[in-house]
Amino acid sequence: MKTFDIKPVDQSLQPAIQEKIDNLNKPKGSLGRLEELAMQICLIQQTLSPSLNHPCHLLLGGDHGIEREGVSVSPREVTWQQMINFTHGGGGVNMFCRQHGFKLRIVDVGVDYDLSSVAGIIDHKIARGTKNFLYEPAMSEAEFERAIQIGSDLVDECIQEGCRILSIGEMGIGNTSPSSIWMSLFGDIPLQDCIGAGAGLNHDGIRHKYEVLSKALSHHQSNLSPLTSHLSPLRIFGGFEMIAAIGAMLRAAEQHLIILIDGFIMTACALAAIRLYPASQDYMIFTHCGDESGHQMMLDIVDAKPLLHLGLRLGEGTGALCAFPIIDSAVRMMNEMNNFDNAKITKYF
Repeated sequence: MKTFDIKPVDQSLQPAIQEKIDNLNKPKGSLGRLEELAMQICLIQQTLSPSLNHPCHLLLGGDHGIEREGVSVSPREVTWQQMINFTHGGGGVNMFCRQHGFKLRIVDVGVDYDLSSVAGIIDHKIARGTKNFLYEPAMSEAEFERAIQIGSDLVDECIQEGCRILSIGEMGIGNTSPSSIWMSLFGDIPLQDCIGAGAGLNHDGIRHKYEVLSKALSHHQSNLSPLTSHLSPLRIFGGFEMIAAIGAMLRAAEQHLIILIDGFIMTACALAAIRLYPASQDYMIFTHCGDESGHQMMLDIVDAKPLLHLGLRLGEGTGALCAFPIIDSAVRMMNEMNNFDNAKITKYF
């Protein structure tokens, strides 16, 4: 697998950052999580005056062979239909990107439809969907490596434009299934506790989903190897859009970008990235906990405190985008609030 040089954030600037935070004209600690966010962002950027230049959002699309087993209430064609809808500006992701000034890149990594002539979609198609992991690995080693590289290259394009903060979303019917399996394997959690309704399964649908995923896990159990091996759980169960997201997260961490982590699927990708490179978590802000069963449990695995609890389960990176104003407020606090001396206010602590 492609290697990344990801170092923990340098903590040497922490006392100076804390001193600046404590000297802002407010009671000590009174801005709570904003102060924690400001500390994290300043450490990522190694500055007392952070910035959120040219925010970018990657929307990665891919289909899943396991969808053929009826594990999602939504049919496969919704993936390509929504991808086209995004180019017309009609998706939730479009609305939030417009609202918060994010540049949106819509990327076909593995959609089961020819989107090559659709204006507004970047064509990085690896294949028309992954294979059905109930019977065989979802992708080959070469396909896995290509997906990692695609994600990494997309981040480089963002950086060349001046990007300092990145969010990532996905579009892929059936992708809660590999996410649930990764959660179970990487978090050592019973599979049944990791499976939820996805796009809206009822009780019987959730039971069927569990039976299919349990059978798939049993089928591959003897072949499961460490994350860095050629038979990694990542390529056995993952989707092309999910592996590209991991590649993007790792490259963004390597380049000291702020990474906004969205909902259940992107948290599963973040968990995989952290298992590969623990230091990558230093660069991640977990933005919200959604309604998908097990999401909070997965956040607990990495001791992450999400910023929002809005009951979202749309995907597309919408939760990350919704959280952006809070992150912006933390940065504005550092750059725009006066301190006690300049404001001529008695510092009483």
